[in-house]
Amino acid sequence: MIKKFFKGKNILITGGTGSFGNKFVDYLLENNLELKRISIFSRDELKQHQMFEKYKKKRLDNNLRFFLGDIRDKDRLEFALKDIDIVVHAAALKQVPAAEYNPFEFIKTNVIGAQNLIDGCLKSKVKNFIGLSTDKASSPINLYGATKLCSDKLFVSAQNTVGKTNLKFSVVRYGNVMGSRGSVLPIFLKQKESGTFTVTHKDMTRFNISLDESVKFVIKSIILQKGGEIFVPKLKSFKIMDLCKSIDEKAKIKMIGIRPGEKMHEELISQNESSNTYSVSNFYVILSTIFSDKTLREYKKYFKLKKVGDTFSYNSLVNKDYLSIQELKEIVKSY
Repeated sequence: MIKKFFKGKNILITGGTGSFGNKFVDYLLENNLELKRISIFSRDELKQHQMFEKYKKKRLDNNLRFFLGDIRDKDRLEFALKDIDIVVHAAALKQVPAAEYNPFEFIKTNVIGAQNLIDGCLKSKVKNFIGLSTDKASSPINLYGATKLCSDKLFVSAQNTVGKTNLKFSVVRYGNVMGSRGSVLPIFLKQKESGTFTVTHKDMTRFNISLDESVKFVIKSIILQKGGEIFVPKLKSFKIMDLCKSIDEKAKIKMIGIRPGEKMHEELISQNESSNTYSVSNFYVILSTIFSDKTLREYKKYFKLKKVGDTFSYNSLVNKDYLSIQELKEIVKSY
């Protein structure tokens, strides 16, 4: 089904030189999905060069194209979107502290950039659009989360503007990727040498998702999307203290306090979103309040849906499925 869906199509990945973009392109090429063209859109010329060299050595670069540009630049985006069938939007400014000091810059990229993409897709031949979101967009407490909530709303509401075209706008929301740049695992692995881990709070929990899992979930969401929905994977949680123990049980723990804008527990679905949330096999789908009836009928054709309770909240604390210390040790080994 995957190969049939992607065969002969052109795909554009914004922020495509990042961790997700690299892994996503790896998946597309290594699984020989027979795409006509894979376009990488980003503003980092060095990373584009490194990515080009990486695939050139693997002799997989024949259908790769690189566009240097910024999603703030509407004209450049529209040029890059010509003849594109599928868009995966991974470009964003993401650092929480930087957002507090540079709010306008985050708004320009995460919000206005999102609007530029919507306008560009509506003018082109794009059929499938997936925007990557974050747990911080659910009940946001910092500016970064607020900008991502705003972009989520823009993408979901954009489905109201597609008219009679087949264009579908959807969002995928998941938490920090285990082992990714800026996540806690590489920090702990580096601190292991000193014998002391710095922990913000002993009761903190997080969801676990690997880069491979995030890529496969995005692929699945592209194929399943009906338009105007938010996809949320069902994940296991882990305790930060258990992660420390899985790396070094004898290391000292230094409590440094919760950082500004940091949450005790990751939240992927807020209670306020529960009225429109359904459980579907191994993921949740949050339907648009505008299109819920139509989209619900579409999903019922293919899935057995279960409506979540009105007080439902999907966060890493109340999640029933936790990783054991032994399971965390296996994950740590891969890094």
